[in-house]
Amino acid sequence: MTHKKAHPASFRDPSGFMFVEEGIVKRQINPIYFKQYQALKDSEFFNTLFKSNLLIPHEELSHSSEQIIIQPEQIPFITYPYEWCFNQYKEAALLTLKLQKYSLEKGFSLKDASAFNVTFHKGKAIFIDTLSFDFYIENSPWRAYKQFVSHFLGPLLMAHYHGAQSLKLMSNYIDGIPLNMIASMLPFKSKLNPFLYSNIHLLAKFEDKYHEDYKGESKVKSLSKKAQLNIIQSLYDFIKKLSLKEHSEWGNYYNKTNYSDAAFNLKSDIINNWISKLNVKTVIDVGGNDGTFVRRITSNLEQALVCDIDNNAVDYNYKTIKENKERFMLPFVLDVLNPSASIGFNNEERTSFIERITKYQPDITLALAVIHHMSLSENVTFEMSAQFFAKFSKHLIIEFPKREDSWVQRLLNNKADFKDYFGFYNIENFEKAYTNYFEIIEKKPIENSERVMYLLKTKHYKNY
Repeated sequence: MTHKKAHPASFRDPSGFMFVEEGIVKRQINPIYFKQYQALKDSEFFNTLFKSNLLIPHEELSHSSEQIIIQPEQIPFITYPYEWCFNQYKEAALLTLKLQKYSLEKGFSLKDASAFNVTFHKGKAIFIDTLSFDFYIENSPWRAYKQFVSHFLGPLLMAHYHGAQSLKLMSNYIDGIPLNMIASMLPFKSKLNPFLYSNIHLLAKFEDKYHEDYKGESKVKSLSKKAQLNIIQSLYDFIKKLSLKEHSEWGNYYNKTNYSDAAFNLKSDIINNWISKLNVKTVIDVGGNDGTFVRRITSNLEQALVCDIDNNAVDYNYKTIKENKERFMLPFVLDVLNPSASIGFNNEERTSFIERITKYQPDITLALAVIHHMSLSENVTFEMSAQFFAKFSKHLIIEFPKREDSWVQRLLNNKADFKDYFGFYNIENFEKAYTNYFEIIEKKPIENSERVMYLLKTKHYKNY
């Protein structure tokens, strides 16, 4: 048996592990899980979930007495829970509950309920941990219940009361947000709600009381399947109704642009022309708001990643994706000034955005109406932003608002005390810095505006 190196994110479950072989992600199943795997396979449990697009499909490559090797459908770009908008997070929670309900009905149960068992693929949430299913033991409570609360219910409640930024706490607590922290951050009136009292406050009290001895399975030793299904249904119904208290409509963003409809359409035409010439199949739109410009691309894209710092923009985009059934687009929340870092054990369990996007290698990067915010709001020099984009871009379409642009003027007026320092912001300095990393293929002004579009090609594609 050839020894395989487990993926850094796949060391927690003795049932098996993920590994990468010649760039392909595969999974080894250990003998301890053979009975469960065979039962799931023979009962058509797996096939039903594959057909329902709830579980990532796999094919079996080899089967011996020592190991089973399966190859799941490959997911080009993985997003993590702390990069999801509120409605993506909700969908991931509801998917996990659907799977537990179906599992119980078929004589199985989810042995864990980590939010990291879910990602987004082809326009929807999908479960990716094939080995999370175990045999159901009669009258036993759901052992992943507490984990579900700390990974899903708790973060969603905190987002409901305190805003979607609360979801980013999952990057600090990859094993789930502590129950006592969740309970302390909910308003006092939540204790008067029977559902929240039993599923949050009572659970937190019970955990505090038993400390290290508490395994988080349940406060009851015996629970019928019917009672457990009722709990799953109540969790599902409650989460499905959850919404953000903050403003959640993003539809008027492009009504606030400072150029005409004709200029807006010209910008879109320029992008389309360049993308068609390059035969682009994969795109990342950095600061892509609600995905408007990606949707206006007429070329047949295989995948478009659209990220933005604003949860509401990503939420609006995701809502549109669901309505239009757009399987090619993947939205996620990302702060370009603070992209997701590598975290977890040895800083390798969850890889950074830069590492993932560099490995993904999109055919083209869009950076539309981003550079002036990076440079003037956050003091990022042109050299720094050029280096950032060059890390992962083969080609870059970037929009440069000139110093005369009204939005640029507004930002400069806010920096009046540092007027001399921001004298660097002009098109000459922009081109000088960017040509250290990129070759200018084409340059087109957007008529009736103070903005210029650039098509750039990275001089030496590498990780700077």
